[in-house]
Amino acid sequence: MVTREGRLPKDRLKMSKFKLDALLDITLSINANLPTDKLVRKYESILRDELGIGKILLFKYGEQWESLLNSGFPATLSQSIDVEKDLLCFREIQTEVVQKHFRSVDFIIPVLHNNEPSAYVLIGDIDEEGEGMSPLIKHLHFIQTISGIIVVAIENQRLFRESLKQEALRRELELAARMQMMLIPDNTRLPSGDTIRARGFYYPHYEVGGDYYDFMPLSENVVGFCIADVSGKGMSAALLMSNFQASLRALFTADANLGDLIRKLNDLVVTNSAGERFITLFIARYDLKTRVLEYVNAAHNPPVIINTVTGQSSVLRQSCVGVGMLDEMPWVRTDHLTLKGSTKIICYTDGLSELKDDGGKDLGISPVVKHFPNEMPLAENIEALIRDIGISNGNPRLFDDVSILAIEIP
Repeated sequence: MVTREGRLPKDRLKMSKFKLDALLDITLSINANLPTDKLVRKYESILRDELGIGKILLFKYGEQWESLLNSGFPATLSQSIDVEKDLLCFREIQTEVVQKHFRSVDFIIPVLHNNEPSAYVLIGDIDEEGEGMSPLIKHLHFIQTISGIIVVAIENQRLFRESLKQEALRRELELAARMQMMLIPDNTRLPSGDTIRARGFYYPHYEVGGDYYDFMPLSENVVGFCIADVSGKGMSAALLMSNFQASLRALFTADANLGDLIRKLNDLVVTNSAGERFITLFIARYDLKTRVLEYVNAAHNPPVIINTVTGQSSVLRQSCVGVGMLDEMPWVRTDHLTLKGSTKIICYTDGLSELKDDGGKDLGISPVVKHFPNEMPLAENIEALIRDIGISNGNPRLFDDVSILAIEIP
């Protein structure tokens, strides 16, 4: 009511000034980027010290519902309330709370954001024993407003922190991807001479992956090459593979026994992965003078070997279990093959062979036997295969890393 002088009564004027000052104070605090705990304490002080509220319980929704503040209520109350079951039914301020579950609650104030509840404020009037209407009723909309401001500010802080974490993670993944690409030989470093040629292709499903291939001159007349795939995906698979690559390069020599090499690698993988991951591996050593290929296929996809003159193809079958599958290798068989005539050896990972065709069946080795049995350069063979199954165009059926290492022996 306005007085004869046209002014608000002093108590109402004082309360209006308090509300404006409180809103200004909260706004300045938010702009100053005060941490969440200080914003909550300031919010609590306004309700308890200035409005005389003795009990405050604030639930806020972020990634899930959580109790942000419990001041005055028993801890058991906030623990016993299931917001989705007990509070989501309230979209308007409740001034008569009759549910037995909320016996000590006088008012329930929903805070809506985009017409959906983002918070609930449960309050108990400090003057619970008084008779008649509680004087707090006339301030409920103010409480709702200031609660909404606080909740939005705190949620924005959480989202900002989350975005910083995501950005940091994105940069770490980009760095990890660049580092991983350094482990895989660039095509410019692969041989392209008269005695042996090699070409590779790597397409990670995520930023980093668990595929790896390599080509290594071991002596003047001996070269080695391999392709491997870690079970699983992501950063842990990439880290295990980088460790595996370093170990393989240290152990793989021109005269190393391939069986002993596989056993040593098995021990390293078991130790480094604690038995949680394993690696399928095809590793070969080729003598440029004798044209003898010596290899071990440790549960990897069987490479395809093609005579480019006749077009005939065959596969190099499994020699033993995967590296790291068992604590100790039960047996390892080293196979030998003398290559006659112009030959291509195509190694690949299951990201290629298990890719589905339009009928939902695995492609298997069909892309390889379609594009490689010819005298065209390896680079053209791989490019034709990639175009054919749409790998570089983001084929929606891709589910894993795709790696190809092609070797040609004229």
